Amino acid sequence: MRVILAGGGTGGHVIPALAIAQELRSRYGAEVLFVGTPRGIETRLVPAAGFELNLIEVGALNRVDLATRLQTLLDLPRAMIAAAELVREFRPDVMIGVGGYASGPAMLAAGMMNVPTIAFEPNVIPGVANRLVAPMVSAAAVHFQATCHYFRNCHVTGVPVRQEFFKVPVRPKNARPTLLVFGGSQGAHAINQAVLESLTKLVESVPSIHMIHQTGERDYAEAQAVYLRTMISAEVSAFIDDMPETFARADLLLCRSGASTVAEITAAGKPAIFVPLPTAADDHQTRNAAALAEANAARLLPQSELTSERLVTEIATMLRDRGLLAKISESTRRFAHPNAASEIARLAARVAGIPGQHAVA
Repeated sequence: MRVILAGGGTGGHVIPALAIAQELRSRYGAEVLFVGTPRGIETRLVPAAGFELNLIEVGALNRVDLATRLQTLLDLPRAMIAAAELVREFRPDVMIGVGGYASGPAMLAAGMMNVPTIAFEPNVIPGVANRLVAPMVSAAAVHFQATCHYFRNCHVTGVPVRQEFFKVPVRPKNARPTLLVFGGSQGAHAINQAVLESLTKLVESVPSIHMIHQTGERDYAEAQAVYLRTMISAEVSAFIDDMPETFARADLLLCRSGASTVAEITAAGKPAIFVPLPTAADDHQTRNAAALAEANAARLLPQSELTSERLVTEIATMLRDRGLLAKISESTRRFAHPNAASEIARLAARVAGIPGQHAVA
């Protein structure tokens, strides 16, 4: 089986795509080609994972100025021609679009050339590229049932995440109440500031609290100084390398609600307070968080309401109530999909018409 994985830009696009590619290669002996853009993180991650990457030139259409949008529209025909040439040369049995800049033109070219296509969409609301190609795809693999509204032949497969997240153990009932704070590469600052301003009141409300705080590089020095000044029990770091292990030591998470973060939290069954990044495209983080909050599987705290008082109330209410944390954890795990990569790989084989969908031994 020959497969093109098209798209990228951010880790949220590329990391699940790599998991799908690895599953396709190990299960079906597939030959996999990635299509991305020169500005995306795929230029670093894809070759490092041992996959071939081809690049096409195309920019953004959403949340950019008029000049950028016009340039992208001018680049689109050239990008589609380049993608069509790749399709002719590689002759894929199926193309999987994972969203991001390169996904739209590549998927459109594949559809026009009668190549079966699958849209992979990890957010509740599809991104621009997947909305553009939705009417023509052969199938869709999504994380949320609500997303099937946008696609035909839609399958709720979940988002591939590292298996270590599914192995995070349940916290002991007598464990010290521990809050893990992280904001991602783009959204850490507002959360950092709110937490630092709340520390004194937070320790008054939950005297035995322990903090684990990933600040990002920008805010690390300031955060370290504030924690030292307030003498609160804390581990402060710019980055956390082993997030599954850190999840295991936390009772509650305070974080953004990007697709990959949500998938990791549901895999681990961790209670979370989501503060969606308000500048995210199509406000997709709010919709991701709302999907869990409406199922009592998380709490949603809009950044516009991120005051010290509200933050302390939300955190204290949850950390003081082990029963509540357990109920939320149970609800959160219902959104987990431990076999996401293999389900998407099987869907790809089925759409490609691989006889019997035989996996390699």
